[in-house]
Amino acid sequence: MNCTKRSLLVLCLTAPLIFQSTVEAHASRPLLIAASPTVKDAIEELGKAFESVHPDVRIQVAVDTSIDLRRTIAGMENRGKSFIGSGPIHLIAPGGDELITRMEQKYYVLPGSKALYATERLVLVAPESLSEAPESFDALANMETVRIAVADLKTRLGVETDRLLSGLALKGASGTRIDVASDQAGILDHVLSGQADVGIMFGQDAMRVQQRVRIVAIAPTELYKPVPHSIAMERYCPDRPLCEEFLRFVTSPEGQSVLKRLGYGPGKPSETPVRVPVP
Repeated sequence: MNCTKRSLLVLCLTAPLIFQSTVEAHASRPLLIAASPTVKDAIEELGKAFESVHPDVRIQVAVDTSIDLRRTIAGMENRGKSFIGSGPIHLIAPGGDELITRMEQKYYVLPGSKALYATERLVLVAPESLSEAPESFDALANMETVRIAVADLKTRLGVETDRLLSGLALKGASGTRIDVASDQAGILDHVLSGQADVGIMFGQDAMRVQQRVRIVAIAPTELYKPVPHSIAMERYCPDRPLCEEFLRFVTSPEGQSVLKRLGYGPGKPSETPVRVPVP
């Protein structure tokens, strides 16, 4: 076999391997999001939806508590680089906005890169067996015999529910109308056991148990403070254009559809497109 034929044969045999390696390298564009456990499901589902239209991107969600997440970021920032394991952090999604605001102030996240992608809303749940469940919170306020399971005031759910009950003039209702449970799991137990007729929960928690209870009403947002959830770009993010695209995606109709399906209230698109300075 002459040199030309041998070279052609080698090229034919190796071309598929070269092509495969090129595709794999192109398909391994990483995007790592450090998230709190409370928003893990939302971030993972947003990641799957984003990957479906960006097949070259692979999203990884690193879960940590808000306190540990803050310490992790602070420690890495002090060392001048932001890494979890062997990869850099691209985006940060803590539970609630208090932490992300503090991280903005310390320049752990880039100013102007925050996107409010979802809110936690209160909903009214009832068992399937309750045929005459109230169809709204106004109706609930007028149905004096309906027993309502609520979370303890020591929980974030309990605090927001207390605001809602005040707005409905139900706070301190007489008799056994208000049934206090320890948390959202206790609310579910009280409703299913018949200790209460209906319960007030966060929408995303209610959607996780929708095979056991049904959502019959969504609380008016003017009666309490819906908990906001934002995501922002880490200061040393290594792929800012990709992160900008993800931040726009989470408030797009496609991203909001994912979150609505999970039981979250709407986010708020930025008044100006997310644009961050390139160092």
